[in-house]
Amino acid sequence: MHYKELQAAREQLTGPGGPFEIIETDILGNRIRDYKNRPNSVRDIWLGTTQFADRDYIVYEGERITYAEAHRQTTSAAGWLFEQGVKPGDRVAIAMRNYPEWMILYWACVSVGVAVVGMNAWWTEPEMAYGINDARPKIIFADKDRLARIIGNAEIDYQPGLIAVRADDVPPGVTDWADIISVDRDLPDVDVDPDSDACIFYTSGTTGFPKGAQLTHRGCVANLLNMQYAAASAMLAVQAATGVEPPAVMPVPVTLITTPLFHVTANNCGAYRATAVGGTLVLMYRWDAAEALRLIEQERITSAGGVPVMGRELINHPDFAKRDTSSLLAISCGGAQVPPDQVQHIEDQVTTARPGTGYGMTEVCGIITSVAGDFFVDKPDSAGPAMPNFEVKCVNDAGEAVPVGELGELWVRGSSVIKGYINRPEATAESITDGWLHTGDIARLDEHGFIYIVDRKKDMVLRGGENIYCVEVEAAIYHHPAVAECCVFGVPDERLGEEVGVALYLKPGTALTPEELKAHCAERIAKFKIPTHIWISDDPFPRNASGKFLKREVREQLISA
Repeated sequence: MHYKELQAAREQLTGPGGPFEIIETDILGNRIRDYKNRPNSVRDIWLGTTQFADRDYIVYEGERITYAEAHRQTTSAAGWLFEQGVKPGDRVAIAMRNYPEWMILYWACVSVGVAVVGMNAWWTEPEMAYGINDARPKIIFADKDRLARIIGNAEIDYQPGLIAVRADDVPPGVTDWADIISVDRDLPDVDVDPDSDACIFYTSGTTGFPKGAQLTHRGCVANLLNMQYAAASAMLAVQAATGVEPPAVMPVPVTLITTPLFHVTANNCGAYRATAVGGTLVLMYRWDAAEALRLIEQERITSAGGVPVMGRELINHPDFAKRDTSSLLAISCGGAQVPPDQVQHIEDQVTTARPGTGYGMTEVCGIITSVAGDFFVDKPDSAGPAMPNFEVKCVNDAGEAVPVGELGELWVRGSSVIKGYINRPEATAESITDGWLHTGDIARLDEHGFIYIVDRKKDMVLRGGENIYCVEVEAAIYHHPAVAECCVFGVPDERLGEEVGVALYLKPGTALTPEELKAHCAERIAKFKIPTHIWISDDPFPRNASGKFLKREVREQLISA
C-alpha cells in the first residue's frame, strides 16, 4: 500500500507554501496547530458561495432552492435578527427536523456572528426545557412539533422569542417564518472573531444532563479544511504511486444528508463540504433505505452514507440492484466504527463508489481522522490517520504517553478542539488539559500513524451513531419510586451496533414491568435513549471496595445468559 506516498503527500500539502500549510499559533492560551491560509470565519465560507447563484443548493421532497434564493433568505433572516436586537455573541436556537430552513438559519446566524444552538429534535419537553434554560437563546426557530414542546412548558424559566417554521396554525405571540423572509434586507456588515462561538451542539452528559459544546468559527473552518485535505492527500498519494492522473474536472458533489443537522456529522461534515464547493444537499425527513436509493437515482447523488447501519441497509436493500447508483463515488459512514466486513462489502458490491469513514466527535467540530479507498480497504479496522492540525497521543492513567502500538486513552490537540462547555467549567477542565482533549476512547497508533479505536473509557452506549451516557439514562430511571438500584449498559445489536440495556433491583414490596419502565422513561428522555433490554434482579448488584457497582460483571453475566 502507498503509505510512503501518503506521508510524502502530507509533507507537500502541509509544508511551507503548501495549500494546507500548518503553522503553530496561540489559541486561548495554548500553542496550537492551525491552517495558515484558512478563511477567517464561517461567514467567509458562506459568502464565497455567491458565485454558485444558479445552482441548486437544497433539494427537499418536491422543493428546490438555488444558491441565489438561499442567499436571499439568509440575508433577510440575518437582517431581521438585527432588527430584533440580536447582536454578535448572542445565541439563536434551531429546533426542527431536517428542513431546508435549518441550513438557511444556520448560515444566517453564523454570517453575522450569532451562535446557533442546535436543539435535538428528539428531546422530550423536560430535555427541551433544560437545553433552553442552559443556552438561553434570545430567539428559537421551531417546527410545529418542537413548538408544541416549548409553548406552555412550565420548566422554561424565561420567555425567548418564538418563530414558527412550517406550522399550519401559528399560535398567538409567535412570528411566522414566512413573514420574515417575505422582506428583502441587507446583510449586516460584521467582523466575526474566529474564536467566537459558531454554534452550541449538545452532547450527552456524564452527570445526567447534556453539555453544550462551544464550536468556534476557527474550529468549524479547520474541520472543513481537514476534509478537503483528506481527499487531496489520498488522491496525490495514489497518483504518485500509480501514475494515474485524477480526472481533469471533478463532478460537483450532490450529497445525501441522512442524519440530523444538529450533529456535526451532517452539518459540519456533510453540509459544509458540499456547500463550500457549490454542491447540492438532498435532505431526508427520516431515514429509509428504499427512499435513499430512489433519491440516489433521481438526483444523481455522488456521496451517501451516514452511520454504519445506514450504509449496510443501503447496499443490502433488495432495490439496490434495481436502482441506478452509478453516480455514487463514495459511501462514507461515521458516528460509529464501520465493521470491517462492511468495508469489503461496499468495495465488492458498489462498482463506482469507494468506502470511507471518519472518526470524530462534537468536541472537535467534526473529524479527527479520515480514511477512504485503498487505504481503508487495506486497514478496514482502522479509523485512519489524524488530520494535520492535530497532535495526537495515547496516554496511560497518569496522562503519560505510551509507545506506538500500545493501548491508551486517545488525547488530541488542535485548532478544531472546542472552547469548552457552556456553564460547565468543571466539565471543561476535566475534558481539556492545556488544549489536549481527552476523547474517552481507548486506542492505539500503528507505524504509519493510523489510529485504531478499540474500546471506550467513558460509560457510554453508542447506538446508531448517537452517544448515550449511561448515567443520564440511570438518572431518569431513578425517578421511579420502585427502583432501588439500576445499571445501564450497551447490549450488542447487529443493526445499530448497540442498544440500551438496564438491570434493575427493586425496592422490597414493589413491582415494575418493562412496559411501565419504558413509559416512565418516555416522559423524561428521548426515545432513542429508552432501554430496549430490561432485566430485573432478585438481589442487589455486586460492588467494588469503593461501593461502585461492578457494571462490567453485571453486563457480561446478563448478555451471555
